[in-house]
Amino acid sequence: MPSLSRRATLTLGMMAAMMLATTASAADAIKIGFPANITGIEASFDGPMLNGAKLAVSEINAAGGVLGRPIDLVTYDTKSDTATISTVTSQMIESDKVKAFIGFADPDSVLAAAPQIEAAKIPLITPGATSPKLPLQVGTQVFLACFGDNVQAAVGAEFALEKLNAKKGYLITDMGMEYTTLLAEYFTKAYENGGGKLLGTDTYKTGDKNFTAQVTKIKALGEKPDFIFISAGGDDIGLILKQLRQAGVDIPVVGGDGYDTPLLLEMGGPAANNTYFTTHSFIGEGASPKVAAFMEAYKKAYGRAPENTFAALGYDAMKLMADAIKRAGSDDPAKIHEAIKTTAGLEGVTGTITYKDGNPVPEKSVTVIGVKNGKLYLASEEAPSFVPAP
Repeated sequence: MPSLSRRATLTLGMMAAMMLATTASAADAIKIGFPANITGIEASFDGPMLNGAKLAVSEINAAGGVLGRPIDLVTYDTKSDTATISTVTSQMIESDKVKAFIGFADPDSVLAAAPQIEAAKIPLITPGATSPKLPLQVGTQVFLACFGDNVQAAVGAEFALEKLNAKKGYLITDMGMEYTTLLAEYFTKAYENGGGKLLGTDTYKTGDKNFTAQVTKIKALGEKPDFIFISAGGDDIGLILKQLRQAGVDIPVVGGDGYDTPLLLEMGGPAANNTYFTTHSFIGEGASPKVAAFMEAYKKAYGRAPENTFAALGYDAMKLMADAIKRAGSDDPAKIHEAIKTTAGLEGVTGTITYKDGNPVPEKSVTVIGVKNGKLYLASEEAPSFVPAP
């Protein structure tokens, strides 16, 4: 048996070795930046999205990491604030030394981070910012893991025309966000291309609480619309629906993936019935086996079911990034960027991701979800026959 001093020396040596191993492991990790709006108006999207990405990281690291190295997901709350997003992005580039970015469910947030990301030539995969204009606006570093708004708007228009037999519509648009203004623009083009007629349009701004003027205009129409397309975010749509239904406007309401948040049912209550929205997959009872497996893993990790499909988008974006790093054989940002560009046939929870002919927006099908008796159900899943240009 070694003497006390000998045992102490051995113990200290073992501790030092363990510390060195831990330090080496941490230093060897591949750092991926994930700025997320955990608070503010985007929280109901970015929060689940970040959880989905963390779930993917835990699975990847448990399987040995990428290139034999663990992934370190570096994240901060960007508070749904463009100035904070800009500051955090700079910090991740200059101090944290991230090799790639994943983040955001809305184009305004991506636009706030893009100048620094483009200047540093570090690739960004956005799980849920659906603007197909983003690559044109910010340069070469941005890739979408989701479909574009022109695609989901076209599906929404065709669903209204073909499934709801709604030939006459009315449009209400939130003018406070890039997402909602673009979605409304694409919807109008697709709906009119399909033979639909808009009887009128109106607007509001993010955060408004009183929609009496908009409701009054609809009720005063000489010719009644068959449905209303409301281009809105999750924080507003429940309140709008309540005020519409309280005024006796019970016709169908259609919208985009901005409705895909628990706030739709929490704030809308019974008023959310007869509402339909386009989104990326159906997360709920009767989901596909692939989605059901994700739901089970998410529930095991967090003790609850995924809040919405943005959780699955975050998961898919992380798996996409890991696949690109593996194929690149390096964590060099330029090599990761080239590998993302050549992604083809990558199966995800929300669909298959392929970037064709250098287009950083993948072609994916669109899910339509309806609300009946206070519950979500799968109403349709399709690709549109006509897609407006970005």
